[in-house]
Amino acid sequence: MSSAGAVPRPRNGSRELPTFYYQQHFLEMLDFVSSHYAHVLDPGEARVIGELRRLDRMALCLYVRLVNRKGRVFATARLRYPEIDDLAAAIRILRDGGWLAAPGTEHFADVLELMTKADIHRAVAPDFVGLSRTLKKDELVEFVLEHCDARQFIDRIDADSLLVQRGDALVRYLLFLYFGEAREGLTRFTLRDMGLVRPHSLSDGYEPRFSDRDEARTAFFFASALRAFKRGKERHRDDILSRVGDWPEPQGESAVALRDQLALEVGRGLERADRIEEALGFYGLAESAECRERRIRLLYRTGNREAAKAALEACIESPGSDEEWIFANDFYVRKFDGKRTSVMTDTLRAAESIDLDESLSGSPERAAIGHYERLGYSAYRAENTLWRSLFGLLFWDELYPADTASTHSPFESLPASLKDGSFYEANEAAIEARLAGLGRADEAKRALLGTCTSRFGTPNGIFRWRSAMAESLVALIDNSDPAALAAVLRTMARDYMRSRYGYPDLLVVDHDGARLVEIKADGDQVRRNQMLRLRQLREAGFRADVVRVRWVLDPDQAYVVVDVETTGGTAGDHRLTELAAVRVRDGEIVDRFQSLLNPQRPIPPRITRLTGISDAMVAGAPLFVDIADDFSRFMGDAIFVAHNVNFDYGFISREFARLGRDFRYPKLCTCASMRKHFPGHDSYSLANLCRRYDIPLRQHHRAMCDAEPAAQLLLLVNERRAEALVSG
Repeated sequence: MSSAGAVPRPRNGSRELPTFYYQQHFLEMLDFVSSHYAHVLDPGEARVIGELRRLDRMALCLYVRLVNRKGRVFATARLRYPEIDDLAAAIRILRDGGWLAAPGTEHFADVLELMTKADIHRAVAPDFVGLSRTLKKDELVEFVLEHCDARQFIDRIDADSLLVQRGDALVRYLLFLYFGEAREGLTRFTLRDMGLVRPHSLSDGYEPRFSDRDEARTAFFFASALRAFKRGKERHRDDILSRVGDWPEPQGESAVALRDQLALEVGRGLERADRIEEALGFYGLAESAECRERRIRLLYRTGNREAAKAALEACIESPGSDEEWIFANDFYVRKFDGKRTSVMTDTLRAAESIDLDESLSGSPERAAIGHYERLGYSAYRAENTLWRSLFGLLFWDELYPADTASTHSPFESLPASLKDGSFYEANEAAIEARLAGLGRADEAKRALLGTCTSRFGTPNGIFRWRSAMAESLVALIDNSDPAALAAVLRTMARDYMRSRYGYPDLLVVDHDGARLVEIKADGDQVRRNQMLRLRQLREAGFRADVVRVRWVLDPDQAYVVVDVETTGGTAGDHRLTELAAVRVRDGEIVDRFQSLLNPQRPIPPRITRLTGISDAMVAGAPLFVDIADDFSRFMGDAIFVAHNVNFDYGFISREFARLGRDFRYPKLCTCASMRKHFPGHDSYSLANLCRRYDIPLRQHHRAMCDAEPAAQLLLLVNERRAEALVSG
């Protein structure tokens, strides 16, 4: 929030906010928490909420302004809020009510953070004559905290000009109850009202995220400590370390998970500082698989092999998850059975390889789709999106029932039952009925398409809506064993939070049905969750594989080298006057495409002088719409090539966009490629390179006359690429 108090200006069509929007947000938050979390508020907290509601309007506005500002201590002179008519009166009301106070010794560090370097130097000058003024602000603050008496320092400055916000701990607790995470301020409300965040509106009822006060308070403790540790300065981190004996016993799964996250973050920090014994102690406080893994690795690394072995055996005997079992089993056989490589490495080495043209290396998944389509198969981007879309659509009515609460707040769209793992147990009969319905493929597809139609665009926290999502879903259902589909979806229903990631990149439909393929290029590794997902898919009955990409110079790869002439330099403002292209395969030009185009606007004289193309020449030429289909067929499955490729590609894709059509092809730039493979030239313009390499350039700035020389540059580039691949 702006310290000046200005209402945020709407951007990109977002809405304008009323003057006192922030007060409305605060009251909305208070009402929600009072309504849904009365059972976790003690009488004193409920009383304070009531007192906040009864504050004078301007006083409440000032208090909320301070809630939205960084820090706890504020300089009165810096508070400027034009919409608050009498700022002094608002401060007085808040002081009298105990909502604001002068800083005490407990606010020493906060006061120093607020002060400027010059102010701090003036305050300590009597005690530290000659204190270096080259110290950075953080260094100066640390020096004063260590060497100065807090009471003496506070008494020496004009403390009456400073204000400390009181009740801020309760406000942070209330925000935690609302959002489920430690945060400061009400920014998300503002983004919602500006139209930049879309809250869901799936039901008017909400399920409390905490069942009792102990669960809420311990979760709040660990969430606050985790935020402070991640964002705080070194002294704040040391304070958290020193208070480990005061950590409360977490109540409830959410508090346990937050405790484990805190232990993991602290342990990693201690590892980085080479404080190994302390790190082991923190990892030992937690129950999470991540902390157990870090502890085992540290024990082994520091020579405690027997302790590491015993811990691994315990994980193998009773793993917390399949992923933990994979780690423990793999680590055990490598460290104690003499196996040299991991199961992930073995999987990668044993994988099938496919050869793809190296010019497609920027998008290996897309290149692999082209490979499978050339074989006559259908292929789709899948990854997590495919499975989460199917899961969300199939179980929509169970995930978002119309008559019962399913989420914790309007800003959360992931159902609470997925977060806490209760979804399958609470809906077992309905879930199994829907899974059985997958055996009736036509009926299942109609139901999914019906949900797509009726719910399209509804925020849901599970998947993103896409206009073409139905195509891959239908392909998966039509080409999969219903029992295999049901097994995967049942796993997701039982433990969504652990099974929502790691799915293979592609869905390939070949002669034997659906196949899930994880694409790995040079340098890629198989991650543990991917290994787990592959195993689960195979156990369910799917063909699920890793496929390695080997980059080659594919002689069968087609290239279309393009050049365009235009009415000007920017695609958004100008149009094509000529389009020419040559198709190259196996080092030869095998076809040509050329057409003048009517740009439907005058050609500027300077452009005519440059290209020789006049209004008279294009008056009877076809419009782009007339040649669009022919050019698409000419492109086929080729790579789009041009000299300064983004210029030509940008104009053509914009022309297709005007027709409501996509134009998406892999690109290769002969200018950039010549710079890479033939370094050292003063200029890489087409004309200069043609002179340098004796390539004929008959009529520069006519499309075909430029496309054919660019094709010759492509052949030079491909020769060097082939040499590099062989030597590499």
